[in-house]
Amino acid sequence: MKNYIKVDEWNIIEEGFDPHLNKISESIFSLGNGRMGQRANFEETYTGESLPGNYVAGVYYPDKTRVGWWKNGYPEYFAKVLNAANWIGIDVKIDDETLDLHTAKISDFRRVLNMREGYLQRSFTAELPSGKQVKVNTKRFCSIVDDEAGAICYRITPLNFSGNFTFTPFIDGDVKNQDANYDEKFWEEVTKEVNTDTAFLTMRTKKTAFEVCTGMQIAVYQNGQPVEVQSQTIQREKYVASQFTVATKQQEETVIFKFAANLSSENYPKEQLLQHCREVIQKISHKGFDQMLQEQAKAWIAKWEESDIAIEGDITAQQGIRFNIFQLNQTYTGEDARLNIGPKGFTGEKYGGTTYWDTEAYCVPFYLATADPQVTRNLLIYRYKHLQKAIENAEKLGFTNGAALYPMVTINGEECHNEWEITFEEIHRNAAIAFAIYNYVRYTGDAAYLNEYGLEVLLGIARFWAQRVNWSEAKQQYVMLGVTGPNEYENNVNNNWYTSTMALWCLEYTLEAIEKVKNNSPDKFAAIMQHTSFREQEEIAQWQHILQNMYLPVDEERGIFLQQDNYLDKENILVKDLKPADRPLNQKWSWDRILRSPFIKQADVLQGFYFLEDRFDLEIMRRNFNFYEPRTVHESSLSPCVHAILAAKLGDEERAYQFYLRTSRLDLDDYNNDTEDGCHITSMAGTWMSVVEGFGGMRVRKNQLHFNPFLPGKWQSFSFKVGFRGVLLNIKVSKVGVQLTNQSGKDISVVVYDKPYEIKAKAQVLAEHEFAA
Repeated sequence: MKNYIKVDEWNIIEEGFDPHLNKISESIFSLGNGRMGQRANFEETYTGESLPGNYVAGVYYPDKTRVGWWKNGYPEYFAKVLNAANWIGIDVKIDDETLDLHTAKISDFRRVLNMREGYLQRSFTAELPSGKQVKVNTKRFCSIVDDEAGAICYRITPLNFSGNFTFTPFIDGDVKNQDANYDEKFWEEVTKEVNTDTAFLTMRTKKTAFEVCTGMQIAVYQNGQPVEVQSQTIQREKYVASQFTVATKQQEETVIFKFAANLSSENYPKEQLLQHCREVIQKISHKGFDQMLQEQAKAWIAKWEESDIAIEGDITAQQGIRFNIFQLNQTYTGEDARLNIGPKGFTGEKYGGTTYWDTEAYCVPFYLATADPQVTRNLLIYRYKHLQKAIENAEKLGFTNGAALYPMVTINGEECHNEWEITFEEIHRNAAIAFAIYNYVRYTGDAAYLNEYGLEVLLGIARFWAQRVNWSEAKQQYVMLGVTGPNEYENNVNNNWYTSTMALWCLEYTLEAIEKVKNNSPDKFAAIMQHTSFREQEEIAQWQHILQNMYLPVDEERGIFLQQDNYLDKENILVKDLKPADRPLNQKWSWDRILRSPFIKQADVLQGFYFLEDRFDLEIMRRNFNFYEPRTVHESSLSPCVHAILAAKLGDEERAYQFYLRTSRLDLDDYNNDTEDGCHITSMAGTWMSVVEGFGGMRVRKNQLHFNPFLPGKWQSFSFKVGFRGVLLNIKVSKVGVQLTNQSGKDISVVVYDKPYEIKAKAQVLAEHEFAA
């Protein structure tokens, strides 16, 4: 675990430059706006270790699957998230020396991510080998107002000399991905042009033929006044730049403003890309850096008004949750139903595809409560539009009759994951998608979604489960063989309790949805039945037989559900028995050793308790929690949040708080030694859940919000906002109780500690409660 980020309520701060931590910082200080994103690479030359990253939403490359491609049903490609043209670059030469933080002597280095206003600031003093010293201060952001644009303000001052600065602002499309096979590059040049202060470069991806036009415009100031410069244009393959030299005096500041845009053929006709890019560049450069920054701050403050969580008395916890919310808000805005939430967002490229079960299981609750309902609806419509692909994915594996298996990893609906034990066996992802439909409907009350989209998806998923089980003559029950549960440290197991339990739940919910649509919209129901060739009596009878005769592994002696058959055959070793040198297991042990061990990567049985908690009493939950948590290494980013929520429900305040800290600071403190590859964006929604659903005890039951909060011992108070059916509530939990403020013009009834409260529009109530000291 690293511990170099300074604690602050609204800022992520790094003081002092350690090149060994640079790639971690590049991830942590990343910026994005839903359309594009940028790792925190330096503007000037840096020859040290770095992971350059500029990403454009929806753009990918179908890299050939590395393993298993000869097997029937195996994905044909791996959808690689592509590193795109570098738009931030400004090479700097001081007389005849290149400014390079790898070779210069650096002091007073400070990097600050201002989360309240949405920008990255960096400052340092550099002494070059010649002894010349310069002071540099940069500020940049990806605009959430002009969401295809970014802007940079680069300030440099000579401290102990007068001389010449040569600046080379550039766009470089000659980029590659970190894990490219044999250093293969995935972009081809289409067009380029460069003028005195503007440049444009259009690149096309191989195979997929996406086109992205990147443009820039430069302005130069000294002493607060614009400077006319004589630029030399530079063009080479996949590269355009404008180079100019300015004379500077000791202690005289030179300022470079660089305005840039990334426009994709996903949003414009290819033949119009360049013209539209010119228009965006003209628009933002006309605004100027200061106006763009003011608009950015205003837009971010509005986002915080909807989604902030305030914690009093624990700055470490406060910083953690705001960092998570900030990254979520700059990764996905919900404005484009074609987009989704990749596990690294715009902070790295380690995982392929942009859609995992993480979205439905972890991100949906965050967006339901903090954004317009259409945002979550778009996430669900995304899956509806991929239903036919899910049916085709299932057909490749031998399923028939409209059975749908949604991909483990995808960018366009096709499966593109290339590990067989995940691709073929981690089928519980289907259940997360069904649960997200249920979650959306119960939260928003939008029952019409089932009529329009939801029921068709549920039918495909239910048909899959009905075919995926088989009848065991030995057990005289249905069984589920050859699966991988959420615990990916177990592969190819039989009767994973979570997978089988959620399969049964899917069948039950689909039956419920059938009745709702049939009763509420008989014409639509008839159309769906015809479109899907649904054999109502026959298929429902089969599902009911499965529901009545499904085998679920149980250990009666311990009173727990077994993660899978034969789990108790493993060595009875607990995580506390591991040597620190063995952690994390996935970086220290062979995969064979991990598979034979009892150690659990993330919540598995306990994931089922999180989804279906109302089906189990507290004593059963406690027994399972106390058995499985000591065997869990939490080496998945998705693990600590679920454990925090369950610990809170069980009244285990100490463990709830510890798991909260781990999930909220997973990347800031680099718990799993992998932040350099990018932040864990989807699990950040789980951090929000650990506060709102864990400490806040928020649930939706019978069309009402319920709260059952507790106050962690280190906190004086905490507050959060949730939108629910047209009402925005602020809930503040403090030592005197729970204060609920209705910020909307509509009354609402809520339940706090099992007692109903009516909150009038623009009014406030206090549910008194005394928390233990």
